[in-house]
Parts: sequence; C-alpha cells; structure tokens
Amino acid sequence: MLRTNQLFLNYAEDLYGKQERKEDIIIRSFSKGERILAQNENPSKIMLIKEGITKCFLVEENDKEYIVEFLGKGEIIGEIEQIRNIPCLCSIEAVTDVTVYAIAIPYFKSLIKSDLPLNNLLLDVFAERIVNTSKRASYQQLYAAEHTLSQLLELQKQEEIEISKEDMAAYLGITVRSLNRTLKNLGK
Repeated sequence: MLRTNQLFLNYAEDLYGKQERKEDIIIRSFSKGERILAQNENPSKIMLIKEGITKCFLVEENDKEYIVEFLGKGEIIGEIEQIRNIPCLCSIEAVTDVTVYAIAIPYFKSLIKSDLPLNNLLLDVFAERIVNTSKRASYQQLYAAEHTLSQLLELQKQEEIEISKEDMAAYLGITVRSLNRTLKNLGK
C-alpha cells in the first residue's frame, strides 16, 4: 500500500555524500499537493524520495484518475522513462511535504553503465513492482473493496496523513459514491 525502500535510500544518501560535483545530485523539496512528475511529460531528473509520501497515478482518456501506488522513503521515480526513453507513464504528486534526491540524467545514465550496486537495486525494484502489481490485481478480484479500504484507512492513521475521498476511490478503482457506501458499511 505504501511502498518504501530503505536499501535504495541508503544507497542514495551514500552517493549524495560522496559526489565530487555537488550538482549531480541535489536535494529538492515539494509542498503537499505539488506535482513532482507529470504524465506524458519528459522528466528533467530522476528522483528518489528522501522524506514524505507521494501518490503515483494515471489519468485515463475519460479523465478518471487511478492511483497506482503510494510511494515513500527510498522509492525511485522517473527511472523507467529514462531507461526506455519515453515520457512519464504516471503523474507523481506530493501527499505530504516531500524531499527528494534529484539526480541529473547524464549522471544517472553514467551510473547505469558502471555501477553494479545501482543495477542490482533497480532490478530488485522492477521485480518488486511486478510482484506487487500481480498481487494487487488478484487481491482486487478476490476481496471486496471493504478489506482494501480498511487497509487504506489504517495507513492514513499510521502515517497521520489525510487521504481525500477522491484519492481513496481512485486507489480502489471505484466511484466516490461507491466509496461512501463502502464507508457506511464499515461504520465510518
């Protein structure tokens, strides 16, 4: 539900501290609600979340928003687009105030060619995403929205964040009206 990656965060912190040119990796901040990456646009940097929570979402042709995942510390964004040389597949927006390590694209590309630990981390990230996507798809087929909504409400409580009804519905792949019925069934 909330993806984090402490190993990747440790790697980025170490890389940031060791860099010779302090322009290869910079720290950037985004305010709650600010767009970090925009669907169908080209990313200007590869980013790794240092602090905060973001939502990764698609806007469909019918203007419906679908939240793919919530991303936290250590999650990398914009890397697939650089590797594949394509525009952003999803938009990323700050759910809380967010701080990222913003990695210059030429530097990222040079690391991909020479840094085995980075490549191993990326392989692990890609494999984890495939597993999570498969699990979530089967889970949504097998269980009612109530169960996933309960988990979402628990995440909101644990992280002390406010997730709008629109975002909850977009994550569950249902309408706000259906969400309200489900909340009523849960006694919320």
